[in-house]
Amino acid sequence: MNEYDVVVIGGGAAGLSAALVLTRARRHVAVVDSGAPRNAPAREMHGFLSRDGLPPAELLRLGREEVAGYGGDIVAGLVTDVRRVEGAAPRFEVRLEDGDVLRARRILVASGLRDELPDIPGVSERWGRDLLHCPYCHGYEVRDQPLGVIGATAEAVQHAQLVRQWSHDVVLFLDAGPIAPDVREALVARAIGVVDGPVTRLVVEDDQLTGVELADGRVVRRTAVFVRPRMVPDNRVLTGLGCTVGDNGWVAADATGRTSVAGVWVAGNVADPRAQVITAAGEGSAAAIAINADLVDEDVATALHDYRRTN
Repeated sequence: MNEYDVVVIGGGAAGLSAALVLTRARRHVAVVDSGAPRNAPAREMHGFLSRDGLPPAELLRLGREEVAGYGGDIVAGLVTDVRRVEGAAPRFEVRLEDGDVLRARRILVASGLRDELPDIPGVSERWGRDLLHCPYCHGYEVRDQPLGVIGATAEAVQHAQLVRQWSHDVVLFLDAGPIAPDVREALVARAIGVVDGPVTRLVVEDDQLTGVELADGRVVRRTAVFVRPRMVPDNRVLTGLGCTVGDNGWVAADATGRTSVAGVWVAGNVADPRAQVITAAGEGSAAAIAINADLVDEDVATALHDYRRTN
């Protein structure tokens, strides 16, 4: 078995940032990553100071190199189970799909979330390219273009009002039903087009989104479309350990990412669906500092116990 101070589950911005802080604190750290980052379809990431426009895969490559440079282990694999080891202090066994077992004093879960997209032909193929979610991440790149937003929920309407910041030509496709008259009036007041009727597919020509097709055969020309996917946290490890889940369906944690289970922290999208790459990195750093402080407390208690026993 491999013994670590901390095992980080998830090698995205949150997990690698935490590992960097912990390895620089001279902790023995392993980062276990399945190699399926949420932002893999995106060509570039944005809003990360000094790294704006960098491909997401390049950020992760650089992060892995930095962590490894300080002695951290990068483990390619899928965590299937985490078990608490009996004892006074928190101890864990992390089991991997290939049968390996890692032992850790503390656990940081940074496994992210998955986006459940609308069941519309073309959506999954264009995801992260010209079918987008976050206007702060990609709005500037499609500024002043004919844009669309699909959905009839309050969140979709809010999204349309937000996307309007980047273009004067925005259309909201109400594929799931009508909206209240006052809500429609607010859209019209900002010159946001409203199209009623189910959406049947995204129209793509020469590997470029060109429009949105409706059930009645109409095609509304658009060059990029935004949706609000349903975000589902990859929190099976956390729920398996018995971490408290809040009323919102996400694992509850304090400002440092400490969960209700001693020795277990979270960072990034697994607990914070709104976290962008730079936010997730910051959360990983904050969690790492808290974890190291917790380990120091345990180290002091152990040293005192040993000292008093021999003096």
